[in-house]
Amino acid sequence: MQRIFYYEKLVKELKRKKMIYYSTKTYGHERGLSCAFRQPRAFHSHCKFIHGYSLSFSFKFGCSELDDKNWVVDFGGLKDLKNWLEDNFDHTLAVDHNDPMKETLQELARHELAVIRLFDGVGCEKFAEHAYNFASKMITEKYGDRCWVESVEVREHGANSAIYDRGTGKTFVTETW
Repeated sequence: MQRIFYYEKLVKELKRKKMIYYSTKTYGHERGLSCAFRQPRAFHSHCKFIHGYSLSFSFKFGCSELDDKNWVVDFGGLKDLKNWLEDNFDHTLAVDHNDPMKETLQELARHELAVIRLFDGVGCEKFAEHAYNFASKMITEKYGDRCWVESVEVREHGANSAIYDRGTGKTFVTETW
């Protein structure tokens, strides 16, 4: 009897709350999104030097109502996202608009030594934010308000990542020692 009461209570609660479905799409390190960058304000660190990683991007999509195929998003419809990632992070040098060495770094492109991509901030945290903003706009255009981008995680390697989260609009950093 108590189990039935609990079940009925749970069903009422679920009806009151909208359940949320999640799906994820990952473009892993094996994709070869090899991007170099530097942290121009990291005077105390070797991160002030140009360095790079084969970045990994994980997108978490959410919805409270699945589509007619029982999907959150159609993974086959994410080609624009894949193209954006490749255009911005595949064998590129990401440069901060505010880098005092921006002109010098852009010289590399003029000599065909680098493909430069200018960003409002660089690094794992900012790449997560930029990818979130692009993906969010794309998902809204495709699906309206039925689904959304919940978060984007960018990994430099297995030990370091940053997550830009919809709920707070903030970036979280994870580092494994």
